[in-house]
Amino acid sequence: MRRTFDFTGTWEIAAPPSAVHAALVDLERYPEWWPQVVAVASLGPDDARVLCRSALPYTLDLVLHAVSRSADLLEVGLSGDLAGSVRFGLAATDSGTRLDLTQEVSVGGWLGAASYVAGPLLRWNHDRMMRGGIAGLRSRFV
Repeated sequence: MRRTFDFTGTWEIAAPPSAVHAALVDLERYPEWWPQVVAVASLGPDDARVLCRSALPYTLDLVLHAVSRSADLLEVGLSGDLAGSVRFGLAATDSGTRLDLTQEVSVGGWLGAASYVAGPLLRWNHDRMMRGGIAGLRSRFV
């Protein structure tokens, strides 16, 4: 049984788009600033394995595949515990960079089945993870 989730968000980062872009494409350094990313392993020039754990006692095991690394759009395909895509749009603002998130994922297996009951809890967990990531990213430019 699979369940689909869509997430969006917009944040301001007080740094130029080129600096934000550089931080976001450097996956192997995510554990340094994103508390919920517990490990990253390169699988080649366009692929990485990422382990994430937010507030719930479950570690997501993901494989990311780079789809776009353009200056204004970063996109990865996801497989593993989640399947789908994550896109970050980057746009220059007067104060730095506007970062627009679009995430479309589906979850299967026991987590997919549980998500029909625990959907609000999973959304809360995702929100905590993203808040940790954005706070960590912002801290890189202070």
